[in-house]
Amino acid sequence: MSVPRLRSSNWQMFGERLIELLIKLCGISAILFIFAIFFFVFREALPLFGSGASATSGHGGGNAFSLREFLVSPAWYPTSQSNVRYGVMALIAGTFSVTVLAMVIAVPFGLGAAVFVSEFCGPKLKETLKIVIELLAAIPSVVWGFIGLMVMNPLIIKVFHVPVGLNVLNAALLLALMSVPIMVSIGEDALKAVPDSYREAALAMGATKWQTIYRVLLPAAKNGLLAAVLLGVGRAVGETMAVLMATGHAVHIPTSVFDSVRTLTATIAAELGEASEGSQHYRVLFLIGVLLFSITFVVNLSADLIVRGYKKR
Repeated sequence: MSVPRLRSSNWQMFGERLIELLIKLCGISAILFIFAIFFFVFREALPLFGSGASATSGHGGGNAFSLREFLVSPAWYPTSQSNVRYGVMALIAGTFSVTVLAMVIAVPFGLGAAVFVSEFCGPKLKETLKIVIELLAAIPSVVWGFIGLMVMNPLIIKVFHVPVGLNVLNAALLLALMSVPIMVSIGEDALKAVPDSYREAALAMGATKWQTIYRVLLPAAKNGLLAAVLLGVGRAVGETMAVLMATGHAVHIPTSVFDSVRTLTATIAAELGEASEGSQHYRVLFLIGVLLFSITFVVNLSADLIVRGYKKR
């Protein structure tokens, strides 16, 4: 009887090691995929900085590429026959203006809704709201773009008496609605993760419901809430179709929320299919992808440093 048991134990140990190996591979593969994607995008943009930058085919193939002009110039004329210019400053300004305004709208609503769902809702209302929020998150971005084009555009023109309703405000409202569901979901999970003993201790000391939320729950769940906000920022920065249809797609540094703009993602989506493969224009669009990677990295790194600072306190 001891031999079968020994064999069973060996098979059990082998199965556990195999599962551990698969889990490690899954974790490592996620990192490898990220590096592989970055390598692919960077590889396509790399010839801009080599000797072949001015000799590639297509529009603008005879002009030397300047990284300084790329970052600081607002002039974006990739298909000009006489004076090709690849300046993304206006595209960066458009991306940041839309994202910042969207977060100004989305963060109070998203975190407020998370607090309401977590602390004030009854079981039936909570389930109903969670289903509605999940349905809101399931709406395709192109449908949001149609809403911005056909609904928000004439509404903004009528309410604010502006000539064009495809502008920063239109796109920001759409991105806020698209970011709120993920903020609510992650924020509600973060608040629920706070032990009930915190709530009970605060109430036992005579704190009101709002004092408990403000003084106890929000500080205890700040890391999860920050993660929810960052996911919302990532959702807004990386959105393509909605901003392509709702911003007006004008290369312009905005001075007002009613100005039409163009974002980095919308530029890639609109022009990559028209740029000939291997041309300077084609390479610059991939360089914009590298720039988007860098922006996302800086946002995540800043958030990580903020979280670590909170933990030290």
